[in-house]
This record gives sequence, C-alpha cells and structure tokens, in this order.
Amino acid sequence: MSKQNKKLVRITTIPESLKTLLTGQCQFMNQYFHVVGISSDGIELDRVSKNEGIRVIPLNMTRKITPAKDLVALLQLYRILKKEKPYIVHTHTPKAGVLGMIAAKMAGVPHRLHTIAGLPLLETKGLKRLLLNQVEKLTYASATKVYPNSKGLMDIVLKNKYTSASKLKVLANGSSNGIDTGYFNPELFTAKERLILKQKLDISSQDVVFTFIGRIVKDKGINELISAFKQLLESQPNVKLLFVGDYEREQDPIFPENEVFMRQSDKIILVGWQNDVRPFLSISDCLVFPSYREGFPNVVMQAGAMGLYTIASDINGCNEIIQDQINGSLIPVKDSQALYNAMKNWIVNSQKIKEQGAMYRKLIRESFEREYVWEALLKEYKELDNQV
Repeated sequence: MSKQNKKLVRITTIPESLKTLLTGQCQFMNQYFHVVGISSDGIELDRVSKNEGIRVIPLNMTRKITPAKDLVALLQLYRILKKEKPYIVHTHTPKAGVLGMIAAKMAGVPHRLHTIAGLPLLETKGLKRLLLNQVEKLTYASATKVYPNSKGLMDIVLKNKYTSASKLKVLANGSSNGIDTGYFNPELFTAKERLILKQKLDISSQDVVFTFIGRIVKDKGINELISAFKQLLESQPNVKLLFVGDYEREQDPIFPENEVFMRQSDKIILVGWQNDVRPFLSISDCLVFPSYREGFPNVVMQAGAMGLYTIASDINGCNEIIQDQINGSLIPVKDSQALYNAMKNWIVNSQKIKEQGAMYRKLIRESFEREYVWEALLKEYKELDNQV
C-alpha cells in the first residue's frame, strides 16, 4: 500500500483547532496520505474541509468533564475508526486526545499519536487535579507516541510521571504547526493602512501601543497586566493597551473590577476576537503575554514575525521563542511588578528596541518556519513504517 493510500486521521475537540492551530498542515499531509479530519460539527468543520481539501467527519465532543456525553462520543469514535481503518490517528487538544487514543487502541489502529500543546490541568488543584492527572496518564498510555510541542512541556510531563521518556519526542524546534512568515510579514501593511486603523481605534501618533492577543481570562495573566498597566499610566499618559480576544467568563473569569476598568478606561481598546490579527500587530509597538501556562504560543511567534519585541512569562514555549533581552523580555509568572518594570523599560529604550525589528523576524524565520515543522512531522510519519 502506497503512503498516498494510507489513511491519516487527525482529531481535535473543536473544528477551530483544525482550522486555526493546524492551518495548511492537513493539506500538506494530504499529498502523502489520505487525510480525514474529525471534530465537532458546525460551519467551521465545513470550512476545514474546503480550505484543507480533506474529507471530514463530525463527532460532537465537549471541552468540559461530561462522563455520559464522553462515553457516547467514545463509542461513536470507535465505530468510525473501525470503519475507516486508519494507519495513523493523530490527536490534538485534551478531550480529543483521551477519546481519540482510547478509541484508536480499541479499534486496533497501529500508530496512535498525540500532540500536547499545553496542559490546562496545571492551574487546577484538589480532586479535579487528581482526576485530570489520571486522564492525562490514560491518554499517553493509549498512545504509541506523544509529542509535547515544547521542550519545557516535555520536562513537565516527565516531572509529573505521566509517561515514560521513550514515548516522548519534541519535533523540530517545537510548535505544533510553525508559522507562515510570508503571511505574517510587516511589509504587507502600508503606512496608510496602519494610519487608517489607528484613527479608527483612536490611537494618536504619540501613543505607545502595548497589545495582548488571546482569551481574556485569569490564566492568561490579565489581572497582572491590568495592575501593571494602571501603574504605568501614573507616569506614562500616552500609552494604550489593545486587547484582541474575547472574554471567557464561565471557566476562568478575571476580577470583576478589572473587567469594569477595561470597559470604562479610554486607554483600553477592546476589539474582540479577530480572524486576522496581523493588522493589529502592524500598529502595535510591543506584545505583552503574561500567561501562566502555555504549550508553544503561536501569538509570540506571530509577533516576532511581524518584527515586534515581546514581553512574556518565563514559561515553557515562551522561553523557547524569546531570548531574554534579545528579542523580548522574560518575566516571572504572576508578577505584576516585573511586568510593569518590563513595560516601562520598553518605553525608555523604545528607539533602540524598534530598530531591531528585522532581527526579531529573522530569529523566527530561522527556527519556526512552518514548512520546517511540517517536514519534521512528515519524516516522523514516514519512519513509522520501520516500527511496525
């Protein structure tokens, strides 16, 4: 059987993950395998099929702990995999990981691969943490190979004894999908386009724009960011804080007083979720990303590719993209004072920092170009033939 005829099934909990986190990857792999995507139903799954040129199968999964619904999804997935008879099942995201790996093992799939792109359980405690630890171990036990998408994440997995080192491997230099630096390119945006967007957002030529991109939740460090920004405003009135992303109030809300401040302050710009973040990066001066935990954050790569300096938490993923005081500043987690100091230092040294934009972009291109990541994964798939 040729590789083109071998079936590769990619599974994510929600189709947005297939569409956004793995953009272009399924289309690339479809040149070598018969790729099928499985995720929850909806218009986004249809878009994945169209954009990637692959067949998709809807399977509704929840992101929360829902035992009855999870059991139904597991049995449905098992039936799908028995019918499809894939050569490889490759899962992403926690729920798709545990359901996909168990169902694939039950169905006799020879190669069961799971990518870890972050561990939400790290911010949980008590009985819930104990439960999630067991789920994680079950996922890895059912897999034949596990790919943490950063070296720091692999260290965390080993430290918590979720699986053995022999099952683990970080592909390329990390990241699940790399980055298309031809797409994330500051030269694609003219001075006129940037001026129009700034005027629309009430940003003056004197304003310094710090930008956060991501979910507006506690574990992205939003409370610390607001605290640091308030302190910065006391001495730096010409600063704006731009948020590109939506609130998620159900699972991990920020402090109510900070949400009120964000909605009332004329120094805060809220643009909500955006399918294309590049225009907002093009008008930004610095990315701030004080997250508590990550796998391998795409937004930090995107900012670097757009020539931006980044202030980020000194956590796995971030500290594998950012070289401290070279293309960004690394700060301790949950430290609003350190964040304030880094933001103030950027303002003091802004001219020198801005002049190095081409170097920030060069570092990203050399290590994380997406074709480099795709080729590393394809090589891994091809080498599976020797492991049967």
